[in-house]
Amino acid sequence: MHQQKPYFKDIVLIHGLGGNSSIFKYQLDSFKQHFNVITIELPGHGTSPNTDSYQEPFTIQIAAQEVLKTLDHLKIKEAHFVGVSLGTIVIHQLLTDAPKRVKSVVMAGALTRFNPLSRSLLTLGNAVKSFTPHLWIYKLFAHIMMPKKNHKRSRDIFIREATKMKRSDFLGWYNIVAKVESIYKGSLKIPNTIEKLYVSGSEDHLFLKPLLEDLKKDLYAKKFVINHCGHVCNIEKHREFNDVSIDFLQKQGKVEAIPKSS
Repeated sequence: MHQQKPYFKDIVLIHGLGGNSSIFKYQLDSFKQHFNVITIELPGHGTSPNTDSYQEPFTIQIAAQEVLKTLDHLKIKEAHFVGVSLGTIVIHQLLTDAPKRVKSVVMAGALTRFNPLSRSLLTLGNAVKSFTPHLWIYKLFAHIMMPKKNHKRSRDIFIREATKMKRSDFLGWYNIVAKVESIYKGSLKIPNTIEKLYVSGSEDHLFLKPLLEDLKKDLYAKKFVINHCGHVCNIEKHREFNDVSIDFLQKQGKVEAIPKSS
């Protein structure tokens, strides 16, 4: 937890696959001016437990429970959540398992389901993962997911951080990513009025189109598309991402004024 001021809202940041809390380096200074910021490293990342350290097979439910345990330890009953890529999958699971603990959500580069290309990549990776170095798979996916010159900084940061990840942890999460569609659909089955802001880059070619189609089913979801930007918009266009996210989060919990009748 980066600070704790009683008059600030609590904001939990959840990173993507292979990353860690360092991928929010462009958010921390801006967010800390307005919020209490908690960065969580998911199982298999940073100093968190390995995905194979649990007594049962690793699942998205276990990952979500680890997030809730952290909040319990910090004595935080409910919070606002900001997730990037894989982090959005974890947040969708939290919306299913513990909606009362989620005040509002900002999702960057969200995954709700796969298009034909991303599904083919997932199938290819599944076929070769048992005998191929996991970093080779990760780098291939990173270059296909973020292919353009302006995506290079985001791509390089994620590849650099992924080199710290154990093979068993990568494979543990890989199996979860394959279930992204059912995880998202599960979150829609739980009635709630939680406001959600989905921020994506216009060049997020694997995930943007399915996302925009899916958001039509969620009355409490808003979208914001950043032009000339790829998958990891909180790095590539961090100023725009910060501005729209902070504005959204600050409005949560405020009661709109009711116009007087004439």
